[in-house]
Amino acid sequence: MRKSEIKELFQRSIEQKPLLRLFLKYDAYYTYWFPFGASDKLFLAAKEDDFIINGFSIRRFSDIKKLELKDDKCVEILRAERVLEGISAPDINLDDWHSAFLSLERLDKNIVIEHESLDEKEWEYWIGRIEKVLKTKVIFRHFDADGIWQEEPYEIPFSRITSVSIDNRYVNVFSKYV
Repeated sequence: MRKSEIKELFQRSIEQKPLLRLFLKYDAYYTYWFPFGASDKLFLAAKEDDFIINGFSIRRFSDIKKLELKDDKCVEILRAERVLEGISAPDINLDDWHSAFLSLERLDKNIVIEHESLDEKEWEYWIGRIEKVLKTKVIFRHFDADGIWQEEPYEIPFSRITSVSIDNRYVNVFSKYV
């Protein structure tokens, strides 16, 4: 599937919010998403996970290998359960990572930043808060698996970021206890 076809299908889907099956180059499996916004480079989608919405993610169009509309019994159940009812996306400028992080910084919430890869050794994961947004990177304060904030923030170049997640169950629950 050509990148232009992927972007066009995604853009057309934002209004009606069908369930999309995404095949990403750094994931061996596909995942399901409801589209909420897009620019030429980035898109915002709500993750569908076992009949619930599990947060929002900002990702790069360049990482999509293939995109399909899902239309089966699961979609029928999602509609019957009114999964999208009352769900509104955060207001995030998707022009580029710099703009997106400035929007995220204003939300003042903990987020997850990832550099995803098929090679587990290359995978990077940060959870915490934005300290400062610079032109080509974000200064980010991370907390570890014990809920301990690191002393020195990370400098994460935008070029290393494949996704940013907000309002998913993991970050929201964990954040209450750090």
